[in-house]
Order: sequence, then C-alpha cells, then structure tokens
Amino acid sequence: MRLALLSDLHANLPALEACLADAHARGVTHHAILGDIVGYGPHPAQVIERCLSLQQAGAVVLRGNHDDPTPIPMGNRWGDLTSAYTYHQLSDQQRAWLTQLPLTALMQNIFLVHATAEAPEKWHYVLDELMAERSLNALSHDPEIRYVFGGHVHHQSLYYQGTGRRLMQFTPRAGVAIPVSPHRRWLATVGSVGQPRDGDTRANYALLDVIAKTLTFHRVSYDHRSVAQEVRDAGLPEVLADRLERGR
Repeated sequence: MRLALLSDLHANLPALEACLADAHARGVTHHAILGDIVGYGPHPAQVIERCLSLQQAGAVVLRGNHDDPTPIPMGNRWGDLTSAYTYHQLSDQQRAWLTQLPLTALMQNIFLVHATAEAPEKWHYVLDELMAERSLNALSHDPEIRYVFGGHVHHQSLYYQGTGRRLMQFTPRAGVAIPVSPHRRWLATVGSVGQPRDGDTRANYALLDVIAKTLTFHRVSYDHRSVAQEVRDAGLPEVLADRLERGR
C-alpha cells in the first residue's frame, strides 16, 4: 500500500488537484483526507465533490474543525465572513455529508485524525513533543498502532519515540524518504494542501509506503496567485489571499 495523506484542503481545488496528480504519478494506491475540507478558500463545493468521489473510490475522509457547515461566530470579522461564504456555497446534501464525516479512522496499524488522538473533538494542536506524546499515549492501550497521522497545524513535522520513552521531533525535507520502521512509534503532521503557513507557497502532502516502510513529505507547485485572486473576486477577506501569496 502507498497511502497519500492530505489535510487542510481549505476549499483550494487547484492545490488539491496538483497534490492528487503528483501522488498518482508516484504510484499511490490509497488516499486519506484528514479534515478541514472547506474554509478559507473559494472552492468549497468543488472540493467537497472531489473528496466525495475519492471516498466513493475507497478513500478515508475525516472531518476537521472547519467542516461544521453551520456559520458559527468566530469572534473576528474575516472569520465570520469566511464561514458565511462557505455555508452559502454548499447544497443541503453537501452540508449533510460534512456533518456525518468521522473524526478518526484506523487503517491496519495507522491511526488517522485531524488534530490529536487523545481528544479529537477538542482540536488541540500538535506543536511540540509534549502534545505529540499526549496524542500517542492516548493509543497506548492498542500496541498494534504504530503510526498517527494528522494535520491541523499547517506545517510538516515528524515525531518518533527514541531509545528512551520521550518523543523526539524531526524536521523533514521535501522529497526525501524517511525510514519509519514499525518497531518505533511515529506521529506526523502532514502539512496543508490548501493553505501552507511555513513560508513556502507550495501545497503539502505526505506519502506512506507501507511495504518499504518509508514516509516522504512532498511539496507541490500550483498557481497559487490565481487562487489568491479568486479569493479576492469572491469577496473573501484579503488576509486569506495574502496567506496564499506569502505561504504563511
């Protein structure tokens, strides 16, 4: 199995299609969408339809914190505008589909989640070794689980259990395969397809090769400037277009 791990699509269809095309060229056999399908971007309905087609073909699709189809006041003007825009772009059927998506999934010895395993519904961020350890420890009752993959933080990182009991953080390089033997436990945040925030405008995803036991983090170029202009044309807040143009 060669599993493409994609998260934080954020209604950015060109970024999603670029990642899917890249994954296909690399021989991917399975897909997992780790939440935040909508929000921020100008293509919520189109991205939902693409994810639905992947799901119908066997992909795992999870719900993220932005996938609540009800406009909820976020306490800031641009957040509220974005939520309302997304709601009005979707059909009743698309909203219902988002609502029924699960928060977690298990594939063999792989646990999939948008945020963290210990409290998926609370949307905690894995920003350091401590939070990664809390997430992994929540699954200690099942020693068969060796990998936890999530998103939510919009950057790519890998944590692993070293010779002691403490986790160690590793910063991956794009395109470099990392051996991830199941004799250790691993947790990765796979980055954001639709709105990277690490200073690189390219879309992010990761590829797990179960047979070779390697994990590779990928960056994929797409026409982010055109999507930024679409954000402006849709009347969405300028900050969202700026994020796409700056990658942060």
